[in-house]
Amino acid sequence: MDRSGYPHFLAISTRWKDNDVYGHVNNVEYYSFFDTVINDFLIRVGGLDIHRGDVIGLCVESQCTFQQSLAFPDPVDAGLRVAKLGNSSVTYEIGLFRGGSAEPAANGRFVHVFVGRSDRRPVPIPDPIRVALEGIAG
Repeated sequence: MDRSGYPHFLAISTRWKDNDVYGHVNNVEYYSFFDTVINDFLIRVGGLDIHRGDVIGLCVESQCTFQQSLAFPDPVDAGLRVAKLGNSSVTYEIGLFRGGSAEPAANGRFVHVFVGRSDRRPVPIPDPIRVALEGIAG
């Protein structure tokens, strides 16, 4: 999916330490970019209280398909959309784009299940978060 398929973006700076000995961003950093765009959205748009809220999101599945290399100091535009919204879970699709590029360097899939902070049992997605997620559903 190209850039136009993502309704939400976050600009992320690569860091010197992200590069590996092969001169490109190491594959594990892509998952960090996924986590960053998702949690930034949940906190800023959905109002998720990561420190004191009764509900948290746990990653239960993630996947990445690499298309092109990224390297420091490339900026990364992380695109985000909701592919599936359930009662207590959400499936995100993420596109990582080298700054300004129309084609992704990587495509990702990430599933969150919302649970009670104390008992880790699934709970319905809180209304403010659900409304935010509906706003980027594709």
